[in-house]
Amino acid sequence: MYCAAALLFIAGCASIATVAVPRQPARKEPATLASLFAGIRFIFQRRILQGTLSLDLFCVLLGGAILMSLVLTRHSLRGAIGLQLFAALFVFGLATVVFGLSKSIPLSIVALAVLGAADSVSMVVRGSLVPLHTPDNMLGRVSAVNTLFIGTSNQLGEFESGVTAALMGTVPAAVLGGIGTIAIAGLWMWWFPELRKLRSLH
Repeated sequence: MYCAAALLFIAGCASIATVAVPRQPARKEPATLASLFAGIRFIFQRRILQGTLSLDLFCVLLGGAILMSLVLTRHSLRGAIGLQLFAALFVFGLATVVFGLSKSIPLSIVALAVLGAADSVSMVVRGSLVPLHTPDNMLGRVSAVNTLFIGTSNQLGEFESGVTAALMGTVPAAVLGGIGTIAIAGLWMWWFPELRKLRSLH
């Protein structure tokens, strides 16, 4: 795993080295307070950028993820933890499909909020199961592998989404990603019955 990551890192560095750069570097403006906030000021002057950049923050993060996180701080998950995990993954995939097919802004906002909430449940369950089911003498090593998996999955997911969107378009890429999530959740329910039948986090 580490060798593969190292090889991919070297390949990435080699690819970056082949990028052509202009011989004459662009003149840098002196760092001032105005230049520090120039990007924020520019965004606030463009309503399209405001809407695009704030959509994730206020619809997904605040509307879904943070709201669900607040609920989970008051009400812990109990009973049929495995089924709750897979249910969250199914909802995540379905919300992704709805978002990909939606042509309505309100429906897209609701889909993103549901997607964020489902992702929060999944992250809480998965993040709790790893340390609770690992003995203390192996916790550091297992946590390292878990961190590697999380980081790798994020990077590979972004790469896959970009390639799929370039080849098929953004809507098919989003829909395919949601269907893939549902398919993987279903397969893992069958492949890991111990996880599906889990009754509690401990």
